[in-house]
Amino acid sequence: MSEENKIKIVGARENNLKNISLEIPKKKITVFTGVSGSGKSSLVLDTIAASSRRELNETFPSFVQQYLPKYGRPHVDKIEHLPVAIVIDQKKPAPNARSTVGTYTDIYALLRLLFSRVGKPFVGYSDTFSFNHPQGRCQRCDGLGEIRELDVHKLVDFNKCLNDPDVIHYVAFQPGEWRWIRYAKSGLFDLDKKIKDYTPEELKLFLYSPQIRLKNPSVGWPKTAKFEGLVTRMYRSCINSEEGKLHMKMLEPMLTMGVCPDCGGTRLNETVRSCVINKKNIAEVTAMAIPDICLWLQQIIDPLAADMKQALRNRLEALQEIGLGYLTLDRSMGTLSGGEAQRCKIAKYINSALSDILYILDEPSVGLHSHDIHLLKASVRKLRDHDNTVLLVEHHKEMIQIADHIVDMGPGSGMEGGNIIFEGSYSELLHSDTQTGLMIANKTSLKTTVRTPTGWFKVEHAREHNLKDLTVRLPLGVMAVIAGVAGSGKSSLMDCFRRQCNEDVIYISQKNIGISLRSTPGTYIGEADDIRKLFAQKTKAGLNMFSFNGKGGCPVCKGKGVIVSDMAFMDTIETMCEACGGLRYSKEALQYTVDGINIAEAMDLTVRKASLRYAGTNIEEKLRPLMQVGLGYLHLNQALSTLSGGELQRVKLASYLANKGRIFVLDEPTDGLHVRDIQNIIALFDRMVEQGNSVFLIEHNLDVLKAADYVIELGPGGGQMGGELLFGGTPHELLQSKQSVTAPYLAKELPN
Repeated sequence: MSEENKIKIVGARENNLKNISLEIPKKKITVFTGVSGSGKSSLVLDTIAASSRRELNETFPSFVQQYLPKYGRPHVDKIEHLPVAIVIDQKKPAPNARSTVGTYTDIYALLRLLFSRVGKPFVGYSDTFSFNHPQGRCQRCDGLGEIRELDVHKLVDFNKCLNDPDVIHYVAFQPGEWRWIRYAKSGLFDLDKKIKDYTPEELKLFLYSPQIRLKNPSVGWPKTAKFEGLVTRMYRSCINSEEGKLHMKMLEPMLTMGVCPDCGGTRLNETVRSCVINKKNIAEVTAMAIPDICLWLQQIIDPLAADMKQALRNRLEALQEIGLGYLTLDRSMGTLSGGEAQRCKIAKYINSALSDILYILDEPSVGLHSHDIHLLKASVRKLRDHDNTVLLVEHHKEMIQIADHIVDMGPGSGMEGGNIIFEGSYSELLHSDTQTGLMIANKTSLKTTVRTPTGWFKVEHAREHNLKDLTVRLPLGVMAVIAGVAGSGKSSLMDCFRRQCNEDVIYISQKNIGISLRSTPGTYIGEADDIRKLFAQKTKAGLNMFSFNGKGGCPVCKGKGVIVSDMAFMDTIETMCEACGGLRYSKEALQYTVDGINIAEAMDLTVRKASLRYAGTNIEEKLRPLMQVGLGYLHLNQALSTLSGGELQRVKLASYLANKGRIFVLDEPTDGLHVRDIQNIIALFDRMVEQGNSVFLIEHNLDVLKAADYVIELGPGGGQMGGELLFGGTPHELLQSKQSVTAPYLAKELPN
């Protein structure tokens, strides 16, 4: 292979990388694997991707560059023959109530054009069919499809009368105050009569009357005032006004989100919904499953639609190819998992005419059932076969199999990683002595003895999202796995369980945990406080001296370690603080040492090293949960904003490990974990159950299923094709189930 057909990296030192050099073959699939924290992302994302993006940005005029994202110069000596990189990561689009699968993939824009040209009757041009346009959106919900509904029983105490204090739970409604006068002095109500005893006519007048001029009000009624029902008034002058923003804390408990009654959740007004093609309006089409939309398109025979039909078909088929056929176009992007959002991005590029592009995918298999993996594999191969180079950061066994070239990082995590310990083919990896090779080659057996549930909880008539009126018995006191293909209703079932269960359920997702530049593993679990107390006690300098949020913080960066430059409408820029060198602390604070190290050095220790240094103390006790969840490689002062979703989830889990007799629900806790780390976290879940906890895992990983005491499988498909109970029982019984989608894949992963 000629030098031009290789990406050459020399002297990469980003984060924990140990001055590594390698050559990556172009127009091939290269998989980067290794234990969590081994340096995969540092090499692929922080070095290769960042270099490509930076070099591309520098080709634009300086005027254009000021509007582009800023990428720092990676710590690498040289990179040669680097193509333009497109990074497809798991970061979900910025939260936006108006972003749907249809708008994000640009399919909705094509549908709008189709209806404006072919729909009958003609109601307007393309913009008219947008729920973000004044002519198209529903006026009542402003194109959001839902409204904030007032719970009148949380606003009014029906067991009280108007003369009682706190009969209406809002500002200025106490007896004698100006809002109370509008009802008490109207002459319409008996002030000593309980609200619950009002006649239907009185109650309707009190709550829902429009503005009316009173003929004979009582003494004290404002001369120019009009009477208005309480609920009507709350919506007009409080909820939908600037005042509502001021008193949101008071209003929030009284409000619930509900489907807009005017548009039925479609976001569009009646005029737009009157325009149809083959008896379907645009809202009805976006609510259909993607295969059904494809069938509907086939039935359109108008010649004006020919080009639009082809463009729509290409994009819809791309979503099906990637395993997202169960999604509807009206689904909010905010409801998708990180893996689903990532696959939406991949779908954009599957049929792209571009070639010789470097595609970088960060764990695209996350959130995918084994049944759907073959679709993803086909899509990745399709990207490569268009003469592109594909780099995957991956742990999934089946995804590693499709690699033309494999790079295994390690051998450990954090400072113990950062080396290339293997390069070669999949077959060579299986015969290597690396942890990855050994763990993939070794197939684990089913658990020999399963626990007997200590009790059962019945979830009744679950109808959330795609659930089809399910009634399911969930076992308590065991490790239970909720399985099924992506979109089958697993998370929806557990949401119903959490609402129906009388106990406080600890739900640990992969969402952010209130992360910021100032939030670290040490501050999150409270260990940082103990280290500061130790320094204050030994040096007599005062506790505040050793806090980067207090007196001990660098006066220039205010304890952040970086200078954040707000660029208004552009991306913010972070640069290391030159005054403290990124250490966060002032020179005065750094003068004090305990056992030979200063506060910055103490906080820069890894969890593992800190545990050894402070063995037998309260500090070591607080760090133990982080060790148990496999995060010993993290630095105590590492910003939580730099952690992956799986790492954040484990940090949260660590904070709950001391709990006993509780119910835990974890959403795909193995995402982003190496095979070795998965075995460690399974052992942790077993210990949690032995402590008297109930553990429910929403999972696809087959090794986790093998270790389960009980399995509940939903399906058979995703979206409208899911939501049914396929199986409930032990993993051994699952293998005998003819309905199960998971059973064949589980059987293949068992030792011969």
